[in-house]
Amino acid sequence: MERVVITGLGAVTPLGNSVPEYWDGLKNGKNGIGRITAFDTQGHKASVAGEVRDFDPTTFLDKKEASHMDRNCHFALAAAEEALEQSGLMESDIDPFRVGAYISSGIGGLHVFETEYEKLLNKGPRRVSPFCIPMLISNMAAAHVSMAHNLKGISYAPVSACASSTHAVGEAMRAIRHGYLDAAVAGGTEACITQMAVAGFANMHALTGDADPETACRPFDKDRSGFVMGEGAGVLVLESLTNAKKRGANIIAEVVGYGATSDAYHITSPDPTGEGPARAIQLALEDAGLKPEDVTYVNAHGTSTPINDSSETTAIKLALGEAAYQIKVSSTKSMTGHLLGAAGAIEAIACAKAVSEGIIPPTIHLENPGEGCDLDYVPNQAVACEVDVALSNSLGFGGHNATIALRRFQG
Repeated sequence: MERVVITGLGAVTPLGNSVPEYWDGLKNGKNGIGRITAFDTQGHKASVAGEVRDFDPTTFLDKKEASHMDRNCHFALAAAEEALEQSGLMESDIDPFRVGAYISSGIGGLHVFETEYEKLLNKGPRRVSPFCIPMLISNMAAAHVSMAHNLKGISYAPVSACASSTHAVGEAMRAIRHGYLDAAVAGGTEACITQMAVAGFANMHALTGDADPETACRPFDKDRSGFVMGEGAGVLVLESLTNAKKRGANIIAEVVGYGATSDAYHITSPDPTGEGPARAIQLALEDAGLKPEDVTYVNAHGTSTPINDSSETTAIKLALGEAAYQIKVSSTKSMTGHLLGAAGAIEAIACAKAVSEGIIPPTIHLENPGEGCDLDYVPNQAVACEVDVALSNSLGFGGHNATIALRRFQG
């Protein structure tokens, strides 16, 4: 089987619209959460989010072309462009049928759905855009990325709520490992800071009602009260080690394991026993041929909801045993908010940078760990240390659990 390595990274996030900006924000504990500007939040229970700022799709797309895409596709195209440019993959002599596009979205074009439905109600059915359906369906980011870069291999858009892009990276890794592809552009995108999404999540008591951006998102803290919506995209270029070496690519890290399970428990609530995500972690380690004591860092799902943070802590301890107390765990959502279907991808990027640069990003706003939250959550300040193995956990509504394992590349 082929070894799978990362040769390019791209990101659009509330901390900045490139990987250097994003990573600099994470290392420095920058808060990317602020008051919602996308719409008037009067009457809404939630009023803060991690919005992408200073992003203009017409800097890289024709204005008319951009108008025929949802915002989530704009984010995906920008992140893919950065990742592919860093990798240099498309400048090499590679068969386009051997390069795939695995770009997920948990919800897809919700902004388009809202605006077109308003047209339907107020102006009649003939005013609904003919581009409505291809703008709102969740696979369209994968389609646009494949078309923009002539990627003719497997094009796939996993939709598994907040585990979507971790599934995308894991499935792309497997396709390369087993020889179906030589490379893949993998990740996720989301743009759901809309009235319907914020109202829907808030009314199910998933979003925090804290209006202060400096305290709203505080994973593992006793005063956590719900997650904060985020938006953006993360994309990784994965390649077989054979292909990367053949073209002399710079290797950032290696993807060595992937595990996925289902809670089979509830449509929104995680199983408090932590059994499902624990098994996903164990499967990722088994897949990688690693032991719990080999792990240096876990980028937790860490949403800042009371149930998630305690059950995920339980899962980490179930999976890693006593080694869990020697491992550093942090939630970068404390800085970005929760990017839903894109969360796993930007957190995989955080793990790749942690492994390659030897810096573990913090969990900010963590002052007093909550009941049952008794691990080392790297509170408030990054830690410099050698990171051999990093795990990235993602858990989605419906009970979807996914973990990927990244290792420092050693040749």
